[in-house]
Amino acid sequence: MEPDQQVTRVLAIRHGETAWNSDGRIQGQLDVPLNDTGRWQVHRLALALADECIDAVYASDLLRAMETAQAVARASADPIVTDAGLRERGFGVFEGLSYAQINATWPDLAERWRKRDPGFGAPGGETLNQFYARSVATATRLAALHPGQTIALVSHGGVMDCLYRAATRVALDAPRSWQLGNAAINRLLYTPQGFTLVGWSDTCHLEEETQGGYADVDAPPKPARAAA
Repeated sequence: MEPDQQVTRVLAIRHGETAWNSDGRIQGQLDVPLNDTGRWQVHRLALALADECIDAVYASDLLRAMETAQAVARASADPIVTDAGLRERGFGVFEGLSYAQINATWPDLAERWRKRDPGFGAPGGETLNQFYARSVATATRLAALHPGQTIALVSHGGVMDCLYRAATRVALDAPRSWQLGNAAINRLLYTPQGFTLVGWSDTCHLEEETQGGYADVDAPPKPARAAA
């Protein structure tokens, strides 16, 4: 097989949990670190990926993605390469606000957002069309550098959604029926013809302390969830 026809195996990974994920606040391109649960998740993620032969690790340059990528790269000799093209969607004036605040302040804009209007972008942010084009183009460019190899792309929920749609040919305005879990492992293949889906939202490593048959003697304790 010619090099440009060899498959690139892509591990697409969303960052671990942050306090804003837990609180339902829009992070967008604001720099929010992992919380205790997120740090536990990425420790478990590192163990789950320890036997993967990852040839390169690429990450969004936002802190929550970088902290996650550091765990992914723990078993790799390659440095993390940051790429701003893997950033979360820019949400403009929505960033830092809760869904309830957005609904109360801009009900008409919130309705267009909920309906996944491809041409809509919050003031100061990206439209869905712009974000999809940027995310898929970045992932394509990086995957094309590694024919026959395995790469990790550590990014954000919105980017994961774009990659799922690109791989399954689901329209941008179609309702989402798939999970975008924090620290989930999503598997794609890339050829010059585009992305295809292999497996999605693998969270087995987050389910039990010893799930998957690997030792976890150095794991931090799993943070307890506050009672509702």
